[in-house]
Amino acid sequence: MHGRNANHGTKIECLRHALCYRHPDELRQNAGHPALRPLMTDLRQASDAARAIAAAALGRDPGPMAAAESSSHYVYVGPDVVVKIIDAGGHSRLDREIALAPHLPAGLTAPLLGSGLRRLGTREVRYACYARVPGTPPGMGMPDVDSGTARLLAQEAVQRLGRLHSWTPAGRAAQTLGEPLDHGGFVSQAALLAEAENLAARDRDGIVPRHLLDGLTAIAERAPLRARSVVPVHADCHWGNWLACDRSVTALLDFEWARFGEPADDWFFLARFSGPHMEAVLDVIARATTTPPETLRAQCEVREAAHLASDLRAALDHPGARSPMTADRLRGLEELIDGHYWRRRTR
Repeated sequence: MHGRNANHGTKIECLRHALCYRHPDELRQNAGHPALRPLMTDLRQASDAARAIAAAALGRDPGPMAAAESSSHYVYVGPDVVVKIIDAGGHSRLDREIALAPHLPAGLTAPLLGSGLRRLGTREVRYACYARVPGTPPGMGMPDVDSGTARLLAQEAVQRLGRLHSWTPAGRAAQTLGEPLDHGGFVSQAALLAEAENLAARDRDGIVPRHLLDGLTAIAERAPLRARSVVPVHADCHWGNWLACDRSVTALLDFEWARFGEPADDWFFLARFSGPHMEAVLDVIARATTTPPETLRAQCEVREAAHLASDLRAALDHPGARSPMTADRLRGLEELIDGHYWRRRTR
């Protein structure tokens, strides 16, 4: 979105370039498995609808609009506007983003210009129209970002997330953040232990090596008893969801997974998906939050374990959709357990 070459909510399925640990849209849709549902509509209809939505929001012709890649939405980008469209019967996360947008701290994200339902042929779609913010995303894994710029961007990202974490939502915003959400993140020690047990029980073909399951259980056993739900968190703030311009952060996008949580839920995404700059980003977070580095690493480790276990279990529940997601998560689990990803730099 907003000057990027990728979509408003890209989910890149490559572990080495910051695999995004979300329940994949191809597996986890509120309305069921996508193989059981027809496509929303043809691309031409969606493109025409996006232009009409943008024109209504701007009060003028929006100019040329190009389709952007997205795993869960139709996304169209114009010079001054971005439109997201999804089947109204699909997942409800866009509703969550729309409900939160008017209430978020000023300047944190792209301004919402309009939203609603629209008839497209025989189907009903939901849309959100945003003002386009200057900048491009640093990208998953921060490719082509030098070390100095990475540290500057991390400092500004931590400051912006701090504003989000210190925000006290009320009314509709508080209600939305508090609504149940199957986010796949860390909830409690008991839940993570149960997830590891469920994963082992479902893995009838022995896809997950036993020592990785044991390592997952070991992480769960040293996890906190429960995660707190005390502040608003974005819960998907990898570097594909930020915009930056002239070495400065301009916006945080895609609040579809926002919820009440604890700051570590965001610090995990910021650090894990910073590629070769992970150590620098961890240092920025630790200094800004006065969190001991070893504590921060442990918080990130348990969150990565939860996301990986949840995604692998979801893949085993849908064997027809395993590849390549299952292989990616297995590599992630190997890196976490065998590679001691969060602990190797403290040895």
